[in-house]
Amino acid sequence: MIDFGWLNIGSLVLGLIAWIIPIVNLMRDNKQKNMDWVVMSIISFSACGISLCFQIFYTFHKVLVEDWGALMDTMYAVAAASAALLIVTIVLNAITINVYRGLTLK
Repeated sequence: MIDFGWLNIGSLVLGLIAWIIPIVNLMRDNKQKNMDWVVMSIISFSACGISLCFQIFYTFHKVLVEDWGALMDTMYAVAAASAALLIVTIVLNAITINVYRGLTLK
């Protein structure tokens, strides 16, 4: 039997990766020499998307096993955390794109 609890851990780890990558991009020195920021932003958005998919798969598992109590207890927090993950990921990557776009146009 598959342990579906790992989906939550995977979702958390990928969510943190989605936030850490643009922060690392922004903290780098020699921004004009590092042109891999586009690839890193794509990886960040991909990690965010996979993290959200893991939450959807976990919720689907709870529906299949008819664990309605767990769903009712956790859906508000899952929805709020998912929205926060998506919003912060978009904002961090938008800041990164803004910083690097200005450097590449010069």
